Amino acid sequence: MSKATFDPTKYNKSNNVPFATVMENHLSRRDFVKRGLGLSAMTAFAGTGLAACSSDNDSSTPPPTTTPPPAETPPTKSSAVLGFDSIAGSKLDAVAVPAGYSAYVLAPWGTPLNSKANAWKEDGSNTAVDQENAVGMHHDGMHFFPLNDAADDGLLCINHEYINQNALHPMGPTLDANGKRTVIDEVRKEINAHGISVVRIQLKDNMWQVVENDSHNRRFTGATVMDVAGPLAYTSYLETRYSPDGSQARGTLNNCGNGYTPWGTYLTCEENWPGYFVNHGTLTEDQSRIGISTSDTRYGWNHLAGNDEERLDEFARFDITPTGSSAANDYRNEANGHGYIVEIDPYNPNSRAVKRTALGRFRHEGCTFGKLEAGKPITFYSGHDSRFEYLYKFVSDAVWDEADANATNRLVMGDKYMNSGTLYVAKFSEDGVGAWLPLTLDSTTIDGNTLADSFDSVAAIILNTAGAADLVGATPMDRPEWAAVDPFTGSVYLTLTNNTKRTDDTNPANPRLNNSFGHIIRWDEGEQATEFNWDIFVFGAPTDADEETNISGLNDLNQFASPDGLAFDQRGIMWVQTDNGADEVEEYTNDQMLAIVPSTLVDDDDNQQVVSADNQSELKRFFVGPNGCEVTGFAITSDYSTVFANIQHPSNWPYSSNAAEETPAGMTLRPRDATVVIRKNDGGEVGV
Repeated sequence: MSKATFDPTKYNKSNNVPFATVMENHLSRRDFVKRGLGLSAMTAFAGTGLAACSSDNDSSTPPPTTTPPPAETPPTKSSAVLGFDSIAGSKLDAVAVPAGYSAYVLAPWGTPLNSKANAWKEDGSNTAVDQENAVGMHHDGMHFFPLNDAADDGLLCINHEYINQNALHPMGPTLDANGKRTVIDEVRKEINAHGISVVRIQLKDNMWQVVENDSHNRRFTGATVMDVAGPLAYTSYLETRYSPDGSQARGTLNNCGNGYTPWGTYLTCEENWPGYFVNHGTLTEDQSRIGISTSDTRYGWNHLAGNDEERLDEFARFDITPTGSSAANDYRNEANGHGYIVEIDPYNPNSRAVKRTALGRFRHEGCTFGKLEAGKPITFYSGHDSRFEYLYKFVSDAVWDEADANATNRLVMGDKYMNSGTLYVAKFSEDGVGAWLPLTLDSTTIDGNTLADSFDSVAAIILNTAGAADLVGATPMDRPEWAAVDPFTGSVYLTLTNNTKRTDDTNPANPRLNNSFGHIIRWDEGEQATEFNWDIFVFGAPTDADEETNISGLNDLNQFASPDGLAFDQRGIMWVQTDNGADEVEEYTNDQMLAIVPSTLVDDDDNQQVVSADNQSELKRFFVGPNGCEVTGFAITSDYSTVFANIQHPSNWPYSSNAAEETPAGMTLRPRDATVVIRKNDGGEVGV
């Protein structure tokens, strides 16, 4: 989540024991045994015995399954060794990379995808039609999908989280004397700058470039019609004047984190979507819990409702105040079509995106599947990125069939694995174990009742996922964001960005009051779907903090704050991206990307270790972004020769296609979000 769209309001009014309280006790107990105790050893100490753990066909080849190739004895430890020196922090209008590497700009905001779009204009005068057919704004999560198994040709799927109205328009948004929007094309342009871009890219003469007018190039915007699947599909909860049968939703908004599936589809996550809607009447229980506004929408798109040029209530739908005699006569349920994981088949340009409601409705940040095992269900993890919110997992009813990795009707595979299953929310305990609490009608609540006493159906639970999680006693966290799974150990890692409002309570998983710097937790699934064991892998901190804050012993070459984006490549390297909000680190460096190989941090008995003063040098700073930006989104080619990272909301960049070239002093640019290509000068594998 970008700091610019963060909603500081605390919507969780439950009295559930917060993660920080649990974590404080956990750390004390851990220190009693051994400072820096690892995850496997913690499990043994706790005595738990938990083991670590509808579209048309398209002929394009999907990527292979993302787990390491099967072997008689699968390795449990990566052989990767980081081969670069950690770089110093940077405070420039340019990116920084290690010696021996180069970085250049690819697919910046406004890049035409087809002949319907004019070239990007530096004065901001491109039209809504241009934007509908060009790369969107504020790049975020992304993934690279190879075409025909090639490492030099593929599709880059890029999220576009939100917009900068002052950059998008020549003079910013046009407002009347009352602060209301007045220009139709401006609002349509803003809606079209949201969503996702699917971009065909090819490596030619050692340079990646966008393939214009390719049949795969397409945009999903804040107005694109999408299908709805899972428990909420075809229910009265989604009934609107536009979709009376509740089968469709219009647009996807605030697309931040992402994921992908073993069968070759892209998952985009709707995060801070509540701010796009307003209810001037009385909020429903789910609207109050998730944070729907009662005053106005984020960008005022609703101001143009009723305009003579409005098409199919394109602006009226953002005002969800009940006005008609029933839901079929207004848009009281329009927001119910948002807050989901959205599945896209990038290989089939004729397919429609699908909102997978079974995975829960909240402010999703990322969606990552667990280590695959034939004959076992697939698990997906997602965080709710707000202060004092929760971590969730979804376990499919269907069990994994390896043949499905090569399916050509990929959205049918989504139906198979993502429409039916059990949604769980996490509860952490101080002894290093945790419980996944199912969100089902027969689930016991903390007051001794069941969820059936508060909800009349699974669809009702999904609609107010966070409210149901309150009732069963989930652990409030410090803004759970992206998750990633180690391909060797199967351990799952999750960034907890920060929480400066934690002033009077802590818990084991969130141990620091006024947590400005954030941390990364790790867990292994147990033998039962309801069990897991956990530890904290690394604490963000400035170098000069006391040891109660700089628990991991970081130094100048790896100090960080606000971990956000997180990804593993299949060599076992974990990439950590930051959205820094802490002055102590921000004064030293812009947002960054670091790397570490967690599976190699083990003791003599092969127990996984946390980052500590003894091993912190294994965490290395690889990349620093330009001034004002957030570094977010990670993708890598199958031969590991190219890493893609996104630069969101830079203040005065890029000056040229060379991402590392600094904007000259005194020159003011219209900033452009962009993907940065990072390659070794010798063409070898990135990072090693």
